[in-house]
Amino acid sequence: MTLPTLAVIGVDHRHIYGQLAGMLELGCTCRGWWTEGEPEPVAGFIKRFPDIPRAADRSTLINDPDIDLVLIADIPARRAKRAIEAMLAGKDVMTDKPGCTTTAQLNAIKQTVNKTGRIWSINFSERFEVPAVTKATELVHAGAIGTVIQTVGLGPHRLNRATRPDWFFDEDQYGGILCDIASHQIDQFLFFTDSTDAEVITSSVANFANPNDAGLQDYGDILLRSASGQGYIRVDWYTPDALPTWGDGRLTILGTEGTIELRKYVDVDGRPGTDHVYLVNGDRCEHIDASSCALPYFENLLHDIQHRTETAMTQAHCFKVMELALIAQEQATRLGHLAH
Repeated sequence: MTLPTLAVIGVDHRHIYGQLAGMLELGCTCRGWWTEGEPEPVAGFIKRFPDIPRAADRSTLINDPDIDLVLIADIPARRAKRAIEAMLAGKDVMTDKPGCTTTAQLNAIKQTVNKTGRIWSINFSERFEVPAVTKATELVHAGAIGTVIQTVGLGPHRLNRATRPDWFFDEDQYGGILCDIASHQIDQFLFFTDSTDAEVITSSVANFANPNDAGLQDYGDILLRSASGQGYIRVDWYTPDALPTWGDGRLTILGTEGTIELRKYVDVDGRPGTDHVYLVNGDRCEHIDASSCALPYFENLLHDIQHRTETAMTQAHCFKVMELALIAQEQATRLGHLAH
């Protein structure tokens, strides 16, 4: 079966590197890329993908009948519009998170998906591009910790102020910290607790450390509950400079017969590398190096594009993650400098 032909719309976030590389590794080809202006990630994009031409205008790619999948990493507030435009032109979409920044945008995306039958997939990279999550999934499905009843997802990030564009400090443009970063942890909560719906019990956003940046939310948390599990999420922009990577992202999965902890990007205990999994149950108490595990999202999405299936992620799940993120963001208590 013919492999999909790709196009890139929006190079405003470095996540586009992983989005595109994951599909190219499967043998897909990219017809071209377009972005508005000259955002900072463009230089890295050209260095990684020097042979992919830049289109003079977006319509050249959108109207190309041979393009099957559009990858989007535009400014978050523009992603919904770009995705709808692509789907109306007959293309499937893989977008960076957050896939949208308002409930009105999400409703418009749902209507477009229903109208066109196109795939709208968000690449939740903290699950789909992390081998440790693949190992944790295997362990959970094998019954290693019994029935999952709770997840604790921590998403600390480094601010890297000097490299951030103006939109990063504008809540209307990035959608707020819960809409943006915490969508990763909501995705993992629904996935590991096998939940199709959930309730936002409480949420908060804050600016505690950056009083001169009125639009920046540097902290957020959410408490979730579903018919099959509970979840706590904390995200922030406080990663200190001494940490050798951008954030000590962790996920703890609590089961009725054990626990799994993922230290995704670094082990502050001193073990080298990434993708550390800790399993404790009635028979095992061990560290697992999961760095060589596969990343099935891209291959599954390829299968879905070719066969119109939902193996990478159901469309309902993708919608629900963003719905919950937007609810949490909209009803969040505003703390610190945001409360003034």
